[in-house]
Amino acid sequence: MQVFTCISQRVRVSKHTLPVVAAAGLDRVMSRTTTYKQFIALPPERLWAVLGDLTRWPEWNSAVASVVLHGPAAVGGTGDYLPGGAVSAAVHGRLAAPFRITAYDAGRELGIEQPEPAGALRITWRLTPRPDGAHVSEEFELRGPSARIVRRVIGARLAAEARIRFARLAFAAGIEPAEDALAVVIAGGTGALGRQIAADLTCRGHRVTLLTRRPDPALPFRQVRWDGRTAGEWVDELRGPGRVALINLAGQLVDCRPTERNIDLLRRSRVESTAALVAASRTLDRPLSRWIQASTTAIWSDAGETRCTETTPLPVGLPQMTGVAQPWEQAFAGADAERRIILRTSIVLDPAAPALRRLIGLTKAGLGGSVGSGHQWFSWIHIEDWLAVVRAGLGLDPEVALPDGIVVAATDHPVRNRELMAALRRHLHRPPAPSTPAPILKLGAIVLRTDAALGLTGRHATSEVLRRSGFRFRYPTLDDALTDLLPR
Repeated sequence: MQVFTCISQRVRVSKHTLPVVAAAGLDRVMSRTTTYKQFIALPPERLWAVLGDLTRWPEWNSAVASVVLHGPAAVGGTGDYLPGGAVSAAVHGRLAAPFRITAYDAGRELGIEQPEPAGALRITWRLTPRPDGAHVSEEFELRGPSARIVRRVIGARLAAEARIRFARLAFAAGIEPAEDALAVVIAGGTGALGRQIAADLTCRGHRVTLLTRRPDPALPFRQVRWDGRTAGEWVDELRGPGRVALINLAGQLVDCRPTERNIDLLRRSRVESTAALVAASRTLDRPLSRWIQASTTAIWSDAGETRCTETTPLPVGLPQMTGVAQPWEQAFAGADAERRIILRTSIVLDPAAPALRRLIGLTKAGLGGSVGSGHQWFSWIHIEDWLAVVRAGLGLDPEVALPDGIVVAATDHPVRNRELMAALRRHLHRPPAPSTPAPILKLGAIVLRTDAALGLTGRHATSEVLRRSGFRFRYPTLDDALTDLLPR
């Protein structure tokens, strides 16, 4: 999760202080603070044993190769770190000045500042005790004229995949699932959403196994290879001595040209993998405890002004939308699980996800106008709220009990495309931009090898089930979400 903040102060100005004020103003303009947070089900002192020892930083951040302190950890102390990668380590080791410890409160806070050309990088870690664990925060602040370049060259690597870093921190601090912990198998778990929920559940003390066609050695989770079509040794992952839950996220990314071949690939990658899981579940000695089956609000295709909820009938829609999602859900029939949820997810707002990343890039490039008519609906959910919905579906939220059946993962406040783009321009401090006519978007989609329908169609999707179940969105409005996710 990212939270961006800006601090301002009053300064008395005189002709002697103008240069200082100008420099301070430049520093504020060229400053960006990003804070990532995660709950970890460990006592604060266990986490501090790792977090408070800078020499153990490489254990949980793969972008750091080594750390050497020049003395005891205390405010004013210094040290050197080497980034991962031969070239980065060689350049940094030869040219970089030592970092300085800027904050040290044992058990609570540790901060360092690394001088950079024409600027500085500050990193601050904080622990906040919570019932059954602690909240960990990691704050990155880049200051000075070089902030943008430093972020791209150094900061982006240090800050990459924050939730997975926190999972590594939890492992380094010795987290172990309790005897009654839930064992969660995630099919398609190396994708963007799979990685997020795997890390979140790991930090909360649950057992996680990823089923994947291509195991990623950089991930700290147990991974088991499968082909997404046939039974194999992976079926044993569904047999456990305790409770076993399944989250099925498997499927080819939809960001592709809408050719017959691609649409068939989108459909088969979902239907075949779901059918394989259903068949496997029917060979088990006992039903799975929970099954969350992924789907999409795009199942309603271009719904116009229809207000879509869990009970809204399906249309005869675009083949790459309804024609893919409906067979996907139908393949779920016959799954052997005590509790079964079909999660129709809207666009998940996460800076690392393709959808928001592309919108941010277009807006920064001056192409942040509305798309087509700008009247089409945009349904969405913040990544933190999506994770909370999944946890509720797994029975891990004592205050929210989701029923079996279809659940729409979308906030109560969809927006029009023109409202979405205006909000992005406002949060990214970009001026008004002309709209992009549909023919131009279709031409651009050919160049980018994507589907123009992803931008020209939309739907107003909200959840009656979440409202009745007492679910509360942490980020209910688009401004709430973008304030959290985008820089100021």
